[in-house]
Amino acid sequence: MKKYDPTTIPAVIDKGIKNHNKDVFVATKRNGEWVETGRDTFLRKVRHFALGLYELGVRKGDRVSLHAKNSAEWLICDQAILSIGAVDVPIYTTQPAEQIKYILENADTKIHIVSTDELFADTKPIMKSIENVEAVISIFGSKHEKLRTFEGILEMGKEKDAEEPELFDELKSQLEPDQLATLIYTSGTTGDPKGVMLTHNNIASNVLASLERVPFDDEVREGEHMLSYLPLSHVFERLITYMYMALSYPIYYIDEVEEIRDDFGHVKPYFFATVPRLLEKIHTGIKVKGQEMSGFKKRLYYWAIKRAEDYDPENPPSGLAALPHKIADKLVYSKIRALFGGRLLGFISGGAALSPDLFRFFNAIGLYAGQGYGLTETSPVLSVTDTDHMRVGSSGYALSNVELKIAEDGEILAKGPNIMKGYYNNEEKTQEVFTDDGWFMTGDIGKLEDGYLFITDRKKSVFKLSTGKYIAPQTIENKLINNGYIDQAVVIGYKRKFCSALIVPAYENISRRLNVGSHSEGNDLSKSDKVRDLIQNEVDKVNKELSPWETVKKFVLLSEPFTIESGELTPTQKTKRPVINERYQEEIDSMYEDVEDEQE
Repeated sequence: MKKYDPTTIPAVIDKGIKNHNKDVFVATKRNGEWVETGRDTFLRKVRHFALGLYELGVRKGDRVSLHAKNSAEWLICDQAILSIGAVDVPIYTTQPAEQIKYILENADTKIHIVSTDELFADTKPIMKSIENVEAVISIFGSKHEKLRTFEGILEMGKEKDAEEPELFDELKSQLEPDQLATLIYTSGTTGDPKGVMLTHNNIASNVLASLERVPFDDEVREGEHMLSYLPLSHVFERLITYMYMALSYPIYYIDEVEEIRDDFGHVKPYFFATVPRLLEKIHTGIKVKGQEMSGFKKRLYYWAIKRAEDYDPENPPSGLAALPHKIADKLVYSKIRALFGGRLLGFISGGAALSPDLFRFFNAIGLYAGQGYGLTETSPVLSVTDTDHMRVGSSGYALSNVELKIAEDGEILAKGPNIMKGYYNNEEKTQEVFTDDGWFMTGDIGKLEDGYLFITDRKKSVFKLSTGKYIAPQTIENKLINNGYIDQAVVIGYKRKFCSALIVPAYENISRRLNVGSHSEGNDLSKSDKVRDLIQNEVDKVNKELSPWETVKKFVLLSEPFTIESGELTPTQKTKRPVINERYQEEIDSMYEDVEDEQE
């Protein structure tokens, strides 16, 4: 196992920042306009904001929470907090007020930063009851008199810098690899959030090892921009951002994921990090696009799509066998790549399993489609595919400074410098996730083959039917959503005789296919027999690929999708099964009403 000298986050990225020679260091889309920030301006604001926090009384080890959307200012706050030895506590913009209150109190936050009045409005009623928060800072101005402003803190820091010009560098030089850098509260799928304690070296070591696997080098050419849309509150996007900074790449933060297609055209990104959900939507849109064609053009389009779905990145066609692929690339794949802006090298997917079909498809059309695996508790990357490790269904090889093994019950265990210190103020939960000999228990079921890691499912997601057969629902769900007509699916069956599913149809695509009007309050397509027949046909196709006990015997169509806001999904789009099971108990029970001798 490779070892790096223990280090800090600023030490890893400072060289990249110093070597950055592009006009744009980081750009933020705000209200439809792109606001660009140069390197020197970025560094100056980090310095002044850090000293402004110091003037507010923030010292080494103090917690500063950051409740904000992605922006240059988010990154400035983050780097300022870390530079003076404080601990940042990122909070998702979608997190409900009661969870934010829990986090602020549990973390003993001293300063709370919000990006807008709208975000603050959700938490304002609870702030008076949180005694440990001494000040609230608003990044983009504020109408609230008691809130300090981002610009005001910068001015305080500027004055402090003039008084003590050596203070910032002195504070930064005192950073130690083993000191706490961040407290990240995992949203989880059950219970209260747990505060994951990550040190500087936890994250810095993961940055260094992950840099060995990126499909691009540190020679940034003109026009090579990195796009970011995943929340910086999540450690995956944060790690990726630190990697971009270490390599001197300009970063472009978009405003709304719904506008990402337009943003592809403007930014013309070279690379971005994603979760499977976006790729599923893009893939669905690409497949449905062929329905608008006719004749030879339509047949050619679907011939090329079928070739892509059968592609093996580990053993790409060569010689004469590669000729059909080259034809498909020229006539179809090149036009699909153009939708991403025309300069895209590829992307890395994390947060959840990327289905083999998507992995094949995007690699086939000429984009690098990688998959990483890890958890917040592992800073986060444990394994990742790269251009030399592209086996279908696998999340690649372990990083060079990470050890992986499989426990007797199939659980993936890990060791490395990236493993968390533990859960903050929760020794009991910390002990639950470590073996007696120090291996971190990931909670995922998997296997290792020739060094390649394969993830089967979450240990807590795997359930047993009343017949005694074990079911890994995620595998079935991935197959169900891999067509143009099923948007979301949750497989049910714990202690039941057979598997069933809650299905959210892709109503927009179905409307175009069946010509049944749009899905709205006045036209609920979940009740349509035509829609049900179409979905039944898709379910039947999937069932042919499954073992008899895995097949989906019944399903219920839902009129509304599962969302983060409704509490049914985590901020990284993972399904909160207990919430969904409780909320849709009546619909679930209806699928088993006629089953005799059901074991409850």
